Amino acid sequence: MPYTHYTEISADIAERAARVRVVVFDVDGTLTDGRLWYAEDGRETKVFHVHDGLGLKRLQENGVKVAIITARISHPVSLRAEELGIQHVYQGQKDKRACLTELLDALRLTPEQSAFVGDDLPDLAAMGIAGLAVAVANAHPWVVERAHIRTRLSGGYGAAREVADLILAAQGKAEAERDRWL
Repeated sequence: MPYTHYTEISADIAERAARVRVVVFDVDGTLTDGRLWYAEDGRETKVFHVHDGLGLKRLQENGVKVAIITARISHPVSLRAEELGIQHVYQGQKDKRACLTELLDALRLTPEQSAFVGDDLPDLAAMGIAGLAVAVANAHPWVVERAHIRTRLSGGYGAAREVADLILAAQGKAEAERDRWL
């Protein structure tokens, strides 16, 4: 398999990543560093990493759908999703597994064609049905135990980009993506 951030990928992980047609991300602790920031007037702000954003765009441009399923409701999430062209955004989801199942039904995909990227206990049930379950580096140990793979980088610091690079590499699209920028 061509370049990826991972130095060694098992055949199982490569096969799982090659099947992915939709990647679902949790937000707090996965697309962000997990800290909650509140302004004096009570408004919430979030920090997203630009490398992650480019990775999500690259997935979409290569035919892999991107979705967000998060338990919290946050206006900054809506803004970032709109900026990145993410159409499947589900906020306020207490049952992420049910939400993922509904998304897969709507997209006419099987669980094996999905990846779920998370960091904490509310992500476990959805990760349990995804064909590729990814824990970010800063994930809770119980999440790491149940993941197929763990990123080197933490949530909010490039973990989503690692996942994007892994999937594109497994699908044979990474080198063409690199060459596109030369």
